[in-house]
Amino acid sequence: MDAVIAFIGVVSVGLTVAAGMDGTVSPTVAAASIAFLIGFYALFPFLLREAFDAPRGPTPKLLAAAVFAVASMVLLPLDAQNSPMWTQAESLWLSVAALYLPLRVTACLTAAVVGLFTVYIVLVTGESWQGVLLFTAFSSVTLVVTMLLWRWLWWVIRDAHQSREAKARLAVAEERLRFARDLHDLLGHGLSVITLKSELAAKLATKDAGRAVAEMAEVRALAGDSLAKVQQAVHGYQALDLDEELAGVRAALEAAGARCVIDARAGDLSPAARALLAWAVREGGTNVLKHSKATRCAITIDGGVLEMLNDGVHEPPSAPGNGLRGLAERLATAGGSFSAAPTPTGEFLLRAAVPS
Repeated sequence: MDAVIAFIGVVSVGLTVAAGMDGTVSPTVAAASIAFLIGFYALFPFLLREAFDAPRGPTPKLLAAAVFAVASMVLLPLDAQNSPMWTQAESLWLSVAALYLPLRVTACLTAAVVGLFTVYIVLVTGESWQGVLLFTAFSSVTLVVTMLLWRWLWWVIRDAHQSREAKARLAVAEERLRFARDLHDLLGHGLSVITLKSELAAKLATKDAGRAVAEMAEVRALAGDSLAKVQQAVHGYQALDLDEELAGVRAALEAAGARCVIDARAGDLSPAARALLAWAVREGGTNVLKHSKATRCAITIDGGVLEMLNDGVHEPPSAPGNGLRGLAERLATAGGSFSAAPTPTGEFLLRAAVPS
């Protein structure tokens, strides 16, 4: 966008120079007009950045741009040769002003400015008012609509990106809540009973030693039972199901706007190998969601070899995160292999091989 505006600005400055070189305008006046025109276009990137990121009412920069544009026009005498440059500067200013104003105000401002410019150009140059009005109105309306469409498209892309990040954060939050809920269900009741019985045993220690010993024996049994439940829960988290992980990763990626294609042939693998691949799928899917902007991810499992290929890498990757390092260590301990790196075609390939 900035490049387009810069190109238009260069063309306008070129028209100004041409007008100043035909002998009708002094070099000093032409240079001043060029200086104001350059200042006018220099403000455009700042105006666009403000309007696209944080829209609000008219700012001093917008008013300064109008002053620069008017100053350059006043210095450069109006004739049939440079009237298109006048119209171009007017249309560009209106297109940026539309980003700061309500639609109704923009429509009224556009009509007023187009009308004033048409009347002034016709009175000074003697051109046909129909042609001047048509050119000025078409140029102004086209640029205003185009700028509003650009901003709308930018907001759509920004909101989609923020929605994707929000979905990833929501998935992490839901997993934390599920773990907290499971942990509470497993230990909440047992620990409460252990606390009560410990307090009772402490009170009975000086009054009824036999009953205190019995209470502490129950505390020990409850503690052992709670420990067994925690171990069982941890084992359940570690023993992942490959089919469930594939379905979960596909759902998460598609919710984030990435098409996921799965080709899995793992029916002949042992339960241990399937569990290892499930860990690799989970970590690979998390890596795609957190560290890429993928629009497509292909997951292939064949003969104990998993490959996850995505197209979301647009910059050199940094050092592997804790998740990938932990996955590499897990696979190496089990006798497998692991790699994760960009491909020559600009994609990112995660490859995990497990003993069958």
